[in-house]
Amino acid sequence: MKILVVDNYAEMSRAAADIFGEVIKENPTCVLGLATGDTPIGLYDCLIDDYKTGKLDFAGVRTVNLDEYYPISPDNDQSYRYFMNEKLFDSINIDKKNTMVPDGLAKDANKFCREYEEMIDSLGGIDVQVLGVGRNGHVGFNEPEDGLYPYTHLTDLTANTIEANSRFFASEADVPKQALTMGMSSIFKARKIVVMASGKGKAEAVKTMLGGRITTSCPATLLALHNDVVLICDKDAYSLV
Repeated sequence: MKILVVDNYAEMSRAAADIFGEVIKENPTCVLGLATGDTPIGLYDCLIDDYKTGKLDFAGVRTVNLDEYYPISPDNDQSYRYFMNEKLFDSINIDKKNTMVPDGLAKDANKFCREYEEMIDSLGGIDVQVLGVGRNGHVGFNEPEDGLYPYTHLTDLTANTIEANSRFFASEADVPKQALTMGMSSIFKARKIVVMASGKGKAEAVKTMLGGRITTSCPATLLALHNDVVLICDKDAYSLV
């Protein structure tokens, strides 16, 4: 694992965008693995800036998103499809038919998960995947457990995750209780993985992630098994290492 420690969130975002930009320039029809949440917003802002200044062209790019609440409508302003449109897709020249986000209204969730996994395979895998890391070491909705599902699956959200995400909804009762998420084996289909971590709140997770012990009680530690991972974090997130 390559580790890049920078001064702040802005530098972290720029460094991640440079990696994504190189992939896009080398392969204009590449497959980008995308994520939601506060962490990658700066990355997306940088990519938008690079598009607007003519440095990047997204016309042939395909994207695959990590997860989505279930059940939720794509029109819901808390859905991850809505997030991706607002934070990235609406501001670049990407064909939205080439942007894949799990279907929060899938009638048969398990069937959809199998088809989503097959779709990733049909694309030839993901060229570069961005990940955040949760305070407890979760990746996507792969939460600390005794065991993890390897591929795309429907999962129950933990009480802590529901509570943490309730700030985005009118009330905690409105937070979906399940989610569709790629599993760690799905994520490992990416040829390169970029992990972003910012702030003192992520310091304990980064410390555990780099502690040398692999355990499903901190899913981020499994990333040590991948052969091309770049961890980009600011000094606060790296402060306990």
